[in-house]
Amino acid sequence: MRYLLSIVLIVLLASCSSVKVNYDYDKTVDFSSYSTYNYYSDMQSGLSQLDEKRLLNALDSTLKARGYRLAEEPELFINIISNEYRSAPNNNVGVGLGGGGRNVGGGISVGLPLGGPNMQRSIQIDLVDAQRDALVWQAVAESGLRENASPSVREDKLRAVVKKVFSKFPPKVK
Repeated sequence: MRYLLSIVLIVLLASCSSVKVNYDYDKTVDFSSYSTYNYYSDMQSGLSQLDEKRLLNALDSTLKARGYRLAEEPELFINIISNEYRSAPNNNVGVGLGGGGRNVGGGISVGLPLGGPNMQRSIQIDLVDAQRDALVWQAVAESGLRENASPSVREDKLRAVVKKVFSKFPPKVK
C-alpha cells in the first residue's frame, strides 16, 4: 500500500512540472535560410524584468548552440508574450481497499483533492521573418508556476521551457 502511494505521488509531482507545447509554422518557409535573429525593441513580454532576462539568456544560449547569431539587422525577429493564470484543481487520488473471499467482497474508495488552484504560466514565442514582416513559426508553452520559487528554480524552469519549445525547431518541412 505504501509503495502504491509513493508511485502515485511521484507521478503527480512529475505531471505538475511538465511543460506542454503547441506549435504552428508556415509550411512554405525554408527555415535553413535563416541564420540571424534579434528581439523586438518594444517587446512587452509580460514577465518580470528578472524572469525576462532569464528567458532571453536561455533563448540566446539555445539559439547560439543551434548556429544562430544575434544581429543588429536580423533575418528573424522574436516576440514573447507571457500570461499567468490560476487553474482550478481537478486532480483526485482514489485510494481503494478491498478484500474478498468465497464470493464475498467489500471495498472503500476515498477521493483526496490535491491542493487549491494552481498557478500556470503561458509563454508564446513568435518568430517573424524580418524582410516580409510575416509570422513564420510560433510555439505556446504552458507550465506550472510556483509563485514563491527561488531564483535558481525559476531559471531552471525557464530553461526547461525553452528546451522543450525549441526541441522541434526548425520544423521538418515536408
